[in-house]
Amino acid sequence: MKKLYVSNKDESIRMFDSNFLEMFSKVHWSVPLFLFVPTISYFLYQGWQLDANLLQLFICLIMGIFMWSVTEYVLHRFVFHYQPPGEWGAKIHFIFHGVHHDYPNDSMRLVMPPAVSIPLAYLFYLLFNWLIIDVYLYPFFAGFLIGYLCYDMLHYAIHHAPMKGKIWMALKTHHLKHHFKDPDNGYGVSSPVWDIVVGTQFSKSKEKK
Repeated sequence: MKKLYVSNKDESIRMFDSNFLEMFSKVHWSVPLFLFVPTISYFLYQGWQLDANLLQLFICLIMGIFMWSVTEYVLHRFVFHYQPPGEWGAKIHFIFHGVHHDYPNDSMRLVMPPAVSIPLAYLFYLLFNWLIIDVYLYPFFAGFLIGYLCYDMLHYAIHHAPMKGKIWMALKTHHLKHHFKDPDNGYGVSSPVWDIVVGTQFSKSKEKK
């Protein structure tokens, strides 16, 4: 993705002429917590009610988190960074992700707005419901949502929270390199694992330059 402008201030740009649509493009970082913590609790409770034992719940939970990590990488690399041809393609790309690369520290556009996250969550639920029986579906989907929620909170923290410790600073450095040095690599936000596995880790020769 070609980068024409990058702001390092907490500033916004208007995305829509309509005030109604513009309102849905911004969201406070805490909103996903209010939406998805109760949802996660509900799915964990439902899994427990279906007589899943603790080991089954734990395994399905971990598998759901693992599936989110794959989904995060795929969405970021192949959906958010895909630009359809033409002027409309450029506009669609800007709305979905280009605006974040131009204004990476816009504090109101760092977590996924409910107008996007809720329909996406529902579509993934339908997919998993088709593939997985209920007793495993509920803890699996809870794990998937936990992975998503951690991603959203971590993404906000990387851009706006004072992070300390080797692991947190490594994650922050990894993502900021994606923004300010090499947007064609480093697609993992909550983990660089898939960048290492797939081969989209940052080039050491480029870093030296």
